[in-house]
Amino acid sequence: MKAGSAVTAALAALGLFLTACATGGTGARDEGPASSEAVAKGAAPSPARSASPSKTPKRVDAIKLVKDDPEVSDSVKSALTKPCVADEYPVDVSYGDLTGGTTDDVVVNVMTCGDAVGIGSYVYREESGRYENVFKTEEPPVYAEIDRGDLVITQQLYKKGDPVEYPSSEEVITYGWTATHFTERSRTHNDYSNAVGGVDTPAPAN
Repeated sequence: MKAGSAVTAALAALGLFLTACATGGTGARDEGPASSEAVAKGAAPSPARSASPSKTPKRVDAIKLVKDDPEVSDSVKSALTKPCVADEYPVDVSYGDLTGGTTDDVVVNVMTCGDAVGIGSYVYREESGRYENVFKTEEPPVYAEIDRGDLVITQQLYKKGDPVEYPSSEEVITYGWTATHFTERSRTHNDYSNAVGGVDTPAPAN
C-alpha cells in the first residue's frame, strides 16, 4: 500500500510539471509596463518651439504722443485739452505693421467731441526707442486705417449746405511705405446720393 501511494504521488507530480511546461506563459513580463530603462532609451521628445516675440508694443499714451508732437497743429491739440466725458478723449488708436519696423506702428485719429468728425490722422514709427511722426493729414473730415499692410485715408467731401452726417462724396487714398516715407498707390472717388437718409426734399406737386 505504501509503495502504491508513493507511485501515485510521483505520477501526480510529473503531471503537474508537464502541465506547467505546456502553458509556455511568462507572466507579467509579457503584458506588464515597460521598464524605466526602456523609456529612457526611447526617442527623446522634441523640444517645444519658443513663440516668436510679438511686434505689438505696449499701449502708448496717444494723448501725450500727439500733444508732444511738434508736427501736430495747435487746433488739433486744442481738441485734447480736456476729455469729452469722464476720462474719455476723442482719439482712436490702432497698431499694425505699416513700415516694416521691429515694432508695430501706431495710427492715431483725433476727432471732435460733439459729432466725432476726424480732424487729424497720424502715423508714428518706433525709431531708437522713441516714436517719430512719419505721416500726418489735417484736412477734416479725415480718418486713417490699416488695411493689409497699407495705410488707407478716407476723406469726406461736402458741398455747401451738406449736413455733417451726409457728405456729398469721399476720397479713399491708399498709401504704401517705401524705405523712408509713404507714397500714394491708389485713389478712389465715391459720390453719394443726397436722397439717402431723406436729405433731399421732393419738389412740390403742381
